[in-house]
Amino acid sequence: MEVSGYYQQFERNIHIILDALAVGLDLRTTALATSLPLEVYVLCEVLNQGGGQFRLSTEGVERLREFQAQYTQREAETEAIMRRLLEDKRAVMRTPEGRVLVKEMLIRRLEFFNEAARQVNVMRIQQSLGSPPQYRSGIGAALQKA
Repeated sequence: MEVSGYYQQFERNIHIILDALAVGLDLRTTALATSLPLEVYVLCEVLNQGGGQFRLSTEGVERLREFQAQYTQREAETEAIMRRLLEDKRAVMRTPEGRVLVKEMLIRRLEFFNEAARQVNVMRIQQSLGSPPQYRSGIGAALQKA
């Protein structure tokens, strides 16, 4: 999928993840429990670099709910910031690792949320089919016994 596709699906992807959390999907045993809050934080930093005013005060996956509430309040402004950042080929921001292109940082976040929504959809399908949680089945169960 191209960048424009990730951008167009961004809000939908956020809703997919939040809907799954609302119906009780448990992310605590997945990598998303750690990566989702970090990616939301980085996305806020990227948007703030472009002029946004996102402030997060929660921890864990609650950050996504907090981000979504702020995003909804300033949807048009945030979308304009995203479009501007995606069109800017020269803007850079400082990170602990050095300097990176803001556009690339935003693209990576959009890709992450697209992939996270896909993973959450797969997990919901597995749950609806009655599949056991991953930490209790197959190889994971054998590793816990060892």
